[in-house]
Amino acid sequence: MVKYLHSMIRVSDPDATVAFFKLIGLEEVRRFEVEAGRFTLIFLAAPGQEGLAEVELTYNWPPADGSPAEEYNGGRNFGHLAYRVDDIYETCQRLMDAGHTIHRPPRDGHMAFVKSPDGISVELLQEGHLPPQEPWASMENTGSW
Repeated sequence: MVKYLHSMIRVSDPDATVAFFKLIGLEEVRRFEVEAGRFTLIFLAAPGQEGLAEVELTYNWPPADGSPAEEYNGGRNFGHLAYRVDDIYETCQRLMDAGHTIHRPPRDGHMAFVKSPDGISVELLQEGHLPPQEPWASMENTGSW
């Protein structure tokens, strides 16, 4: 028997990353602070998906000696996370209003891509289908996704 548990991504700013995923509709379901290992684990899930499909955010604390914290800039080698949403236009607008770039707008009413604060690509897929509508239908891609 195999059961999917979670995907883990390393983050440099846990508060910004939790806030980003809340805009999509995920909720924090548990958090562990491990002082001996100097890291924090934060688990997020869509409502009703706790224990079924989670994202684990790993925050490695800055070194105790004051040296620089780890930097993460290889998000594209991970691929992407994907979430089904009830209204892709509303979700994208909420993300834009919070200052996030929609790298691949939902021109077709079905799919969009945005990036987390650490550059992890997140695919948004519409539940069912919405007809194309402006301003989304005319928006160009921005950067990579």
